[in-house]
Amino acid sequence: MTRFPVAIVGVGNMGGAMALNLLSKGWVVQVCDVDGAKVQSLVARGAIAHETPALTAANGVATIVCVVDAAQCEDVLFGAQGLTSVMQPGQVVLLCPTLAPQDVESLAQRLAERGIAVLDAPMSGGPVRAREGTMSLMVAGEDAVFTRMAPLLSALSSQVFRISARVGDGARTKLVNNLAAGINLVGAAEVLALARAMGLDLVATLDVIEQSSGQSWIGSERMRRAIAGDLAPRAHMTLLEKDTWLAVQAAQAVGFAGPLGAAARDVFAQASAAGLAELDDAALLQWLSLK
Repeated sequence: MTRFPVAIVGVGNMGGAMALNLLSKGWVVQVCDVDGAKVQSLVARGAIAHETPALTAANGVATIVCVVDAAQCEDVLFGAQGLTSVMQPGQVVLLCPTLAPQDVESLAQRLAERGIAVLDAPMSGGPVRAREGTMSLMVAGEDAVFTRMAPLLSALSSQVFRISARVGDGARTKLVNNLAAGINLVGAAEVLALARAMGLDLVATLDVIEQSSGQSWIGSERMRRAIAGDLAPRAHMTLLEKDTWLAVQAAQAVGFAGPLGAAARDVFAQASAAGLAELDDAALLQWLSLK
């Protein structure tokens, strides 16, 4: 496998897990994050730390941007200490956050004007699968760039989905997926809250659901933790609040109005407003149980 220096800006749950995965496979990984403790934990595993995105990307062939939203991407890419202050034509940026398609297209166009290529590469599956290299990567971008980055993509994930050559289609696919995840999670929390109200044993009920027609991966994964009272944030409530909002916005942009997307969006928004914003999204079970 051809390895080349890789930079990762944003080493939270997903970015940090990707860094550990690459380090375990012998890649040179340079990292940057506003949380110094997260950076130092990766340095202990062999990563090279830098204080700014610009310094991180200066010697890298590819830079993975793994921050939260479009505003953070803007700062990381075009801020005073952003990537574009040092990146040279021919370098590549992988955009991994969940973003609105129009934001991905705009960022990519501005980078292209500087000769910097972009892969629209949102991810799904959570930190455990990112660390194992089994998360889903939904990749859109020019064929030549995809081919050039194939060794990195293969190292990052055994589940690389080639969406299209059109930057923005990765974001569209991710929003469709995350809307499904949000709808499924709200449904799982609702039915277990109902089971609790009926006096049913929640573990036994979820055992049945997992082996029957109501099963969903996110429902099982989140509700097992919710039943155990484990609400330490792996995925903050605000993430699916943001993602379902973006998905419904994207649906409206193409004139589509489904019956469930907006309802799921509103549930996450209401739960966050009720004080659950910094908890794991598994906390939907507790919140719905009080209604």
